[in-house]
Amino acid sequence: MAPRKAAAPSDETVPPRRSTRTATVKAAVGKTIEEIGEKISPSRKRKAADNKPAKTTKKAKGDAEEAEEEDGDEPVPKLASIDIGDSLPTLTLKNEKDEDVEVSTLTADKGLVLFLVPRADTPGCTKQACAFRDIYPDFTGLDYNVYCLSSDTPAAQTKWQTKKELPYPLLSDRKRVLISALGAGEGGKTKRSHFIFAKGGKLIDKKIPVKPEESPTLALEFIKSQ
Repeated sequence: MAPRKAAAPSDETVPPRRSTRTATVKAAVGKTIEEIGEKISPSRKRKAADNKPAKTTKKAKGDAEEAEEEDGDEPVPKLASIDIGDSLPTLTLKNEKDEDVEVSTLTADKGLVLFLVPRADTPGCTKQACAFRDIYPDFTGLDYNVYCLSSDTPAAQTKWQTKKELPYPLLSDRKRVLISALGAGEGGKTKRSHFIFAKGGKLIDKKIPVKPEESPTLALEFIKSQ
């Protein structure tokens, strides 16, 4: 009798060895990649955060614009120091209306009280400015004009002038040229002070530094003593 041939295994009985092995490998590889990704992603996030440009606040932007305007390419004029007995120099500054003002002409008809503030619309400077405002008629009655001098922009000065109803002009010395010549500019800052010029332009008194609330009273007392 001829030997019986073994029946070919059906599809149901043959285990899908290759497909199962492939699936297992793919799953393992996928899991490994996922684990690697989790380990790498925090460092990538940190790197991305480090490379992301910092958000600029309005204040920082404003300070940067102000610094850029102040440190422009235009050369800064140099003036000789102004002391008692010296006259106002020839120098053109802007007033709060952004108009040109020739400093040497400010004492052509009257005397001049020039008070300096570090920064417009700050507590101490506002106290000084309002104190001059409150007795402003006393100065004009003695034939003296009053001017405020600072390194603020004309726009900032106008805003401050309107807000506090300041009756006198404000001069903008952005590069602190006159401020430095008067001896009130140091380290990029303005010292609170005041200077009194007689009619014709000669400096006859100065107070540097001075307390904001005392500045107008001391200036007025000096003028009355002349």
